[in-house]
Amino acid sequence: MKGRMTSKSAKNKQGVDKKIRQDTPLVVYMWVVGLGLLGYLIVGEMILGTRSHPWHWIAGIAFAALGYFVGWIWYRLRGDVI
Repeated sequence: MKGRMTSKSAKNKQGVDKKIRQDTPLVVYMWVVGLGLLGYLIVGEMILGTRSHPWHWIAGIAFAALGYFVGWIWYRLRGDVI
């Protein structure tokens, strides 16, 4: 029975292959949405209001990306909100 796996080796193989999947915490989504809106409304509309329209969206996307990293830092230091 050289070609067959024994139950012991099958258990060890499953333990190595199993990956732990971590979902994105809620606090990260909150920071992304919050800073994205802040960037679009405050920076994009008020400060860059006289410029062409794509700058509004660029400001919102840039602040949302910043919110992603701030959210993960918050999660690492203080934990999730729930």
